[in-house]
Amino acid sequence: MSAPATSPGEPRVVLLATGGTIASRFDPALGRTVATQRAEDLLASLPRAQGLCALEVVDFATVASFDMTCEFTRRLARRAQALVDRPEVLGVVITHGTDTMEESSYLVDLLIRGDKPVVFTGAQRPHDDPQADGPANLTDALRVAAAPQARGLGVLLCFNGTIHAARDVTKFHTSAVETFRSPGLGALGVVDSDQVLISRRPAPRRVFEIAQLEERVELFRLSLGASLKSLEFCLRADVQGLVIEGFGRGNAPSGLTPLVREAVGRGVAVLMTSRCPAGRVQPIYGGGGGGRDLADAGALFVGDLKGPKARLLLMVLLSVPETRSRLAEILAELAP
Repeated sequence: MSAPATSPGEPRVVLLATGGTIASRFDPALGRTVATQRAEDLLASLPRAQGLCALEVVDFATVASFDMTCEFTRRLARRAQALVDRPEVLGVVITHGTDTMEESSYLVDLLIRGDKPVVFTGAQRPHDDPQADGPANLTDALRVAAAPQARGLGVLLCFNGTIHAARDVTKFHTSAVETFRSPGLGALGVVDSDQVLISRRPAPRRVFEIAQLEERVELFRLSLGASLKSLEFCLRADVQGLVIEGFGRGNAPSGLTPLVREAVGRGVAVLMTSRCPAGRVQPIYGGGGGGRDLADAGALFVGDLKGPKARLLLMVLLSVPETRSRLAEILAELAP
């Protein structure tokens, strides 16, 4: 299916393609699956155009999401912003690899203004798989992007008939088509045939204006008996922020507490989250490395926000002097 023809000023959804599994095929010369398909190729795989509004296609990139960078995603957000700023554009669909889709969608959510739907989607099975899930996911995402009821929900992720908020969603399974979930909160809604049904609204969001993203933020995941030498190394380097996925409610070995105190004393922001898939961190326990000890040492606790997204949020907040000086206040609002 090619994109339905558009005339100047005609309402439309823009398909902004970046690659990923949805755009991948097996290359016999290379002996592996690679992203090669462009936006028009994706539209050609859709079963029919009935019920879809006029479409415009933009090939932003054709790469695997495991090879994307934060700077790439920042540029993607700027391109999406330019599209939604056009009055005839109802919404934007971004096709993207699933490996880092939850992170890219959240970073775009932090950077893009307006209430028009920006919807990420992709596939777990390649474009040339006989049971490819990409066509259904793309059709659903296009419906969501055109739906008035999807306005004002922030950046969304539409996959396997389910609609999620970018802030809440995470990839649970390496290969199953039902891979994305929003632990503890649930999906925002579903796509049922040609209907877009919204059952809950996400928490209020904030959008930040940044000239350049502060990327000197590291993420660490604690494990039983793990050495803290990598954290010590970061404190000797030019790191500006640390995000630590601790145990349970946000606890750690007692040796972490003096490192947190040293980091905060040097002006390094330290955020505590949990390595658990669901639930909130809270500074409760003592004992040397309990959450209360870490909070007393200066660590900031970020509720139910998971490590990869806490890192992106910290990058954004450290990028602007005004928000950098109000970390605790803003985090209490966005990650209570």
